[in-house]
Amino acid sequence: MIQKKVCILGAAGVGKTSLTAQFVYSKFSEKYLSTMGVKIDRKTVDIEGTQVNLMLWDIHGEEKHKKVTTSYIRGASGMITVIDGTRPDTVDSACEILQRVDEALGKIPNIFLINKSDLQDEWAITEDTLKTLSTLGSPVYLTSAKTGDNVESSFLTLAKILITP
Repeated sequence: MIQKKVCILGAAGVGKTSLTAQFVYSKFSEKYLSTMGVKIDRKTVDIEGTQVNLMLWDIHGEEKHKKVTTSYIRGASGMITVIDGTRPDTVDSACEILQRVDEALGKIPNIFLINKSDLQDEWAITEDTLKTLSTLGSPVYLTSAKTGDNVESSFLTLAKILITP
C-alpha cells in the first residue's frame, strides 16, 4: 500500500472540512466549526489496482493575520486548494497560498476545488477567473460539499496524479 500526505488549504470558511467529510464519510453538516490547527483524516482508495492510503491534513483557514505555517505542509505529496465560489476574494487567497508553498517547498501536485457549486444564485466566479486558474498548471473542479458533486472524482484524480510516475 502506498501512503500519501495531502494538505487541504484555503481561506477560512471555504469548505475544506466539509469537502473532507464528504469524501471520507459521505456526510455534510450545515454547522460551521472553524478548524483550529490541523485535523487529520484517512481514506484508502483503489487507483487502478493500487491501494493508496490518503492522509488528509485539513489545515485551518487562512485569514489576513493568520497564515498557514509551512511546517504543516512539509512532507506533503499533494495539495488541494479550496476556493469558495460565492466569494471571489478567496481566489486571491488560494493563489497566494499556492505561491507561498511553491516558494517554501517547491512545486507539489495541486488541484483547485471551487466549492459551493450548489449555490448558483450566489455564484461569483467568472469564466475569466476559471481560465486564469487553469493557466496555473493545476486542474480546476467545481464541487459541492453539500451535494457531493465532483468531490469523490476530484480527490481520486489527485490520488492518481500522486502515484503516476
